[in-house]
Amino acid sequence: MIIVHSLAASKELKKSTVINLNGVKIGGKEIVVMAGPCAVESKKQIVETAKAVKNAGAKVLRGGVFKPRTSPYSFQGLGKKGLEYLKKAKEETGLPVVTEVTDSKTVKLVSKYCDILQIGSRNMQNFSLLKEVSRINKPVLLKRGMSATLNELLNSAEYILSGGNHRVILCERGIRTFETYTKNTLDLNVVPAAKELTHLPIIVDPSHGTGRSSLVSSMSKAAIAAGADGLIIEVHPKPKHALSDGQQALTLEQFSALMQNLKKTAKSVGRTI
Repeated sequence: MIIVHSLAASKELKKSTVINLNGVKIGGKEIVVMAGPCAVESKKQIVETAKAVKNAGAKVLRGGVFKPRTSPYSFQGLGKKGLEYLKKAKEETGLPVVTEVTDSKTVKLVSKYCDILQIGSRNMQNFSLLKEVSRINKPVLLKRGMSATLNELLNSAEYILSGGNHRVILCERGIRTFETYTKNTLDLNVVPAAKELTHLPIIVDPSHGTGRSSLVSSMSKAAIAAGADGLIIEVHPKPKHALSDGQQALTLEQFSALMQNLKKTAKSVGRTI
């Protein structure tokens, strides 16, 4: 049973929250698209991608520099050097940046370089980390855990809200089910359900939600139809050579084409992109 009455995230307190990020409004009429590679690999890669996604219509640049991977032998990210590359991409394009923070000790470092702090699926219930970002004056993108209920996601959001940070963006990124064809099962039920219960904006990650680039376009459209306030999409100049999750990344050309199609979908539900 989901109980959010009298809590900071409850819709009883306010109708909706719009997060203004230097003119980029998340939670309003416009659907905000965040795009970029799963992992920052080089300055050239992230700057090239940033310019391309901006030209296509993305409003926020995504890119991971601290990568919590299932295998300790997988690429773990560039760390501080990656943050410097993201800063360079931001300087050249003007795009605000979202990246994942994985450790309480690096929250202040990441917040110096980035505009939105992402809490990944594996850390949704890392309560010490949630408390740390609650004290930072930056928006937080909170991803749903791979086996978490909506109630658990909202309670994790409460940790951030109750600590004083009221700029929380929920993110549906797929949950673990019996299905094996896709990486996860993108639970779009949670979008209208969250809209019933909370004033917080919610975006959808069709890249992690499916794990297959061929499915990203369809699920992006479905997410908009379900009422999502935004999308976070993985884009890479050369997905086949990506160091992380290349199989779910769109090429620069595919992303540009998708953005054109999404404009039609957004218009059909009375929104813009």
